[in-house]
Amino acid sequence: MDNMAEEFRRIRKEYRGRPLDEEALADSPFPLFQTWFEEAVAAGLTEPNGMTLATATRDGRPSARTVLLKSFADESFTFFTNYESRKGRELLENPQAALVFWWVELERQVRIEGRVERVSAAESDAYYTDRPRGSQVGAWASPQSQVIPSRRFLEEAQARIEAEFPPDQPLVRPAHWGGYRLIPEVVEFWQGRPDRLHDRMRYRADPDGRWQRERLAP
Repeated sequence: MDNMAEEFRRIRKEYRGRPLDEEALADSPFPLFQTWFEEAVAAGLTEPNGMTLATATRDGRPSARTVLLKSFADESFTFFTNYESRKGRELLENPQAALVFWWVELERQVRIEGRVERVSAAESDAYYTDRPRGSQVGAWASPQSQVIPSRRFLEEAQARIEAEFPPDQPLVRPAHWGGYRLIPEVVEFWQGRPDRLHDRMRYRADPDGRWQRERLAP
């Protein structure tokens, strides 16, 4: 344990990010998010659309996992999953969630909080149709978040689906699988700066839909 404690003490990074100047920011958070996301893609980061999704039960017990952002449009953030998974069940009970993007190479983090709703069936169908065939089969084969007896259970389920639907036969989207969109109410941008005096800019949506911008202490 002493050796492990020493290892943690040695892990330290000095941040040198560019200043985040509030005077240059737009009235809403979306232009800056788009710029930062495009810069993460251009930098060649692995899975720049990877984000932590935090949900909670009705009584407030939280859980978190990494999912992939699949659309940033209409001022909302869309991801797809099994509706019967743990996150799906929690979103049914408590349709509020938080997202975190952590682009460590760019010394940047974005935190987003808001309400969540399912996307339309047509939007889920369109995305499912564009998925690779193997991923389409996987959505049918995996009872996500449920206890299963073995890896072989999944492989046998996959084989049954592939036998039932030959490659020349299109797969329809399973009813238990589809998309969610998070409509943000709070968006915070974090830029690493020297001496741990990081820049933090938070946007909060008013009830009338206007955004209030404020700087937070690091």
